[in-house]
Amino acid sequence: MSVHQSDNRKSMMVFSGRAHPALAQEVSHFLGVGLTPTSLRDFPIGEIYVRYDESVRGCDAFVIQSFPAPVNTWVMEQLIMVDALKRGSAKRITVVMPYYPYSRQDKKHRGREPISARLIADLFKTAGADRILTVDLHTAQLQGFFDGPVDHLFALPLLADHIEARYAGRELAVVSPDAGRVRVAERWTDRLGGCPLAFIHKTRDTVVPNQVVANRVVGDVEGRVCVLVDDMIDTGGTITKAADVLFDAGAEDVVVAATHGILSDPATERLKNSRISEVVLTDTLPIPDEKRLDKYTVLSIAPLIARAIREVFEDGSVTSLFDGDAS
Repeated sequence: MSVHQSDNRKSMMVFSGRAHPALAQEVSHFLGVGLTPTSLRDFPIGEIYVRYDESVRGCDAFVIQSFPAPVNTWVMEQLIMVDALKRGSAKRITVVMPYYPYSRQDKKHRGREPISARLIADLFKTAGADRILTVDLHTAQLQGFFDGPVDHLFALPLLADHIEARYAGRELAVVSPDAGRVRVAERWTDRLGGCPLAFIHKTRDTVVPNQVVANRVVGDVEGRVCVLVDDMIDTGGTITKAADVLFDAGAEDVVVAATHGILSDPATERLKNSRISEVVLTDTLPIPDEKRLDKYTVLSIAPLIARAIREVFEDGSVTSLFDGDAS
């Protein structure tokens, strides 16, 4: 009987790509499960080779990969890792992508454009993924692109706890960098005790990427510490221009809270030269030493991901991690 039970006991195995091994190691530490030894290397032509050094047959597999530049390399590596697990007879494969690649290409702005975020979902499904676990999607509709369960985690409690502790006793205002993020900003105001909400009215050039013209503040920010909230910082143009507008409107100080620190050039230079006093990020993406600034505070997302993986493995409720807020 004991052998029979052993044969049917679920086995968790955690795998890491090469894009952000420090995060995967921290997640595995919180889980108390070591990373499965994996051979990963590049052929001279640039093709990627994957082989697991242990049997994966019948396991509940969690494949962790982040997507800093070069994004396409790391997407391909994770796809190949999933394919290797499928062919190695893994029982269930969960793709853990703290930052969802191509998430801003979620709809057609003009004719003859792709919907690349949907393609990413299709690629992982074809490779053999059963489930996706991710953090702070750019838009909630991305959950519907994948033909299977998508566990959408939120970094807001982690970020907000830091802001509450750091700026306790000061008059705060939560600011959305554009009208499209107002709903997220509303959740922030609830979390921070009902402080005022404002947003930046802006226009964006649909032809030239990352070109934003910030116009004016809608809401009262005078004399307040403004908490600019967004899901990501890429080139830093939106955030730094929004901060300038807030200071012009009488803000006492501006801090930024964002989940994903993409930090493409010239983000580091822009943020360094801005009047923003603190930039609070999570480590869903690795931040190279040469891009780190004293004003950065980087919080670990690993405990949240580890808790979600544990819930998935034990067939529990990932929604319970967010006090019932699964929107």
